[in-house]
Amino acid sequence: MKRAKRKIITIDEHRCNGCGQCVPSCHEGALAVVDTPDGPKARLVKESYCDGLGACLGECPTGALKIVEVEADAFDADAVHRHLESIGRAGEAGSVVPQKPVHEHETDTAETLPCGCPGTMARSWGGTAPAMKHGDRERGDVPPLASELRTWPIQLALLNPAAPYLQRADLLIAADCTAFAFGNFHREFLRDKVPAILCPKLDEIDGYAEKLERLFQDASIRSVTVVHMEVPCCFGLRDLVRTALKNSRKNIPYCEVVVGIDGTIKES
Repeated sequence: MKRAKRKIITIDEHRCNGCGQCVPSCHEGALAVVDTPDGPKARLVKESYCDGLGACLGECPTGALKIVEVEADAFDADAVHRHLESIGRAGEAGSVVPQKPVHEHETDTAETLPCGCPGTMARSWGGTAPAMKHGDRERGDVPPLASELRTWPIQLALLNPAAPYLQRADLLIAADCTAFAFGNFHREFLRDKVPAILCPKLDEIDGYAEKLERLFQDASIRSVTVVHMEVPCCFGLRDLVRTALKNSRKNIPYCEVVVGIDGTIKES
C-alpha cells in the first residue's frame, strides 16, 4: 500500500464516549464503534478508507475527532466500494470517489463527493446571475435583485477546505439568520466573497474550529468577514472564528458585522 503525507481522521479515546454518531456520517465506512476495556470507542477501521474531508467532525458531541496531516496509506476508492458492500452499505458505494472538486461546466460528467449527496458537490461559476422573480409576480416598482452567490455548497459542515475556489478567497462566515434579517445581504456582504454559513446555537460546532483552522492554514485566505445576529448565542460565531484564526497563526484581515433582529446594522 502506497503511503504519503496527507489529511486523515484521528480519534482522542479519552474524549470519545462511544455514542457512534460519527459512524453514519462517514460515507466511506471508515469509522466503527468497538468494545474496549474502557467501554465502547470509535476507531478508524482502515487508513485507506478515510478520505480526510472531515464530514464526521460536526457529528461528534465531545470533540474527539480531529483531522491531522500525517503519513498514512493513500485513500483507496476501490477498497472503499468493496468494504461498503461487505458491511451492507452497498447503496452508498456509487457515490464514493477520490476527492475532486469540480466547476459548474463539468457537472454533467462530474463525480460526486464522498459524502454521498450529489447536492454537496463543490462547484463555482463566474459571470452575473440573472435577476430572478418568484413566479410572474411583480414587486411594485422595485427591480428584482441578482444573486451574488458564485460557489456551492455554502454550509460550513459541507464545505471542502481543499476546494479550488477557496484559494486566495475573501471568506464570508455568516450566521444563517443574517441573510433573512438584512435585506441587502447579497450586495452588501456576499458580493465577491465565498460564503460559509452556520448556526452557532443549533449546529454541533465542536468540529468547526478545527475545520476553519485547516482552511486558514491551507487556503491562503485573503480576508475574513464575520456577520452574525445581535442575539447573545450568535456571538459564539465570533468566538469560534477568532479561536480558529489564533490557532492557525495566520495574520488574516478580520472584519465583524452585527445585524439587529430589526434588519439594521448594529456594529461594523
